[in-house]
Amino acid sequence: MTIMTTASLPTRRYLLVLSFLLALFLLLGSGARLHAQTIAVMVNGEPITNYDIEQRAKLNALTGGKTPDRKTVLDELIDEKLKIKEAKKFGVDPSAGDIDQSFGGMAQRMRLSGDQLTKVLEGKGIRPDTLKQRIRADMVWTSLVRGRFKESLQVGEKDVANAVKETGGAVEAEAFEYRMQPVVLIVPRGAPQSEFEGRRKEADSLRERVTSCEEANTSFKSMRNAAIREIVVKTSADLPQSLRDILDKTPVGHLTPPEVTKQGIEMVALCGRKATTVDTPKKREMRDKMYVQKYEAKSKAYLQEVRKAAMIEYPGGR
Repeated sequence: MTIMTTASLPTRRYLLVLSFLLALFLLLGSGARLHAQTIAVMVNGEPITNYDIEQRAKLNALTGGKTPDRKTVLDELIDEKLKIKEAKKFGVDPSAGDIDQSFGGMAQRMRLSGDQLTKVLEGKGIRPDTLKQRIRADMVWTSLVRGRFKESLQVGEKDVANAVKETGGAVEAEAFEYRMQPVVLIVPRGAPQSEFEGRRKEADSLRERVTSCEEANTSFKSMRNAAIREIVVKTSADLPQSLRDILDKTPVGHLTPPEVTKQGIEMVALCGRKATTVDTPKKREMRDKMYVQKYEAKSKAYLQEVRKAAMIEYPGGR
């Protein structure tokens, strides 16, 4: 009995020390988790936790190349809460599917799949929902501001023209307006090369015979596996240079040279071509720039109004 008691003393001491260390570890660990989940600010009754701030800081560091200060991150999260709530008041509330689609679109622009982008984020310790929340806020706010202030955001053509002239640029340029009907001689997917060659010969024959869009409509509507679309009107500014060159060499009423595509053999019936004027690239650039300036000013003023009316509380102080 005595031997058992003596031998158990070191063991009991060991167990007591081990229990103390384990308790300390759990306490410190839970303290860290508790800090992460501690509410940093309440925005209209909705919490923003320290964990939210840490996650957004990591995301901003990943996308911006540097770690922003805590106040900047917190202000960003507060603004997003306000934007999302304000948008809901006016019925702007995209579904989870809409957000996932935008997330996937962002991934595509980065030449990644949605799953690959998720893995990149998780590899940096960032939850995908952190990015999706930012996407949601940007999406709803843009839609809300553009919808509510559509008229005041319009840019006057005279203002654009004056701004362009002040820079010494030209407002309009000479161009052509084209009236066209796309046509196609359909070749089934997987068809042999001989079928493409046969349809190309048909296209060459049609080019020799057709001298008006009326003839083109009659011919293509009576042919097997052929289609002619409705007339479309485009200006020089809307078309690539290669297509403009082809159209300028094609007599009105005739067909452009045949081109092999996934659908088969495609051509364009040129129904009309006339001289016109179009906005210069400088004018389009100036219009876009002025719109962005108006949008940013309206967005900033609107957000300031929403923020003034909001209830923002800091439980632990700033």
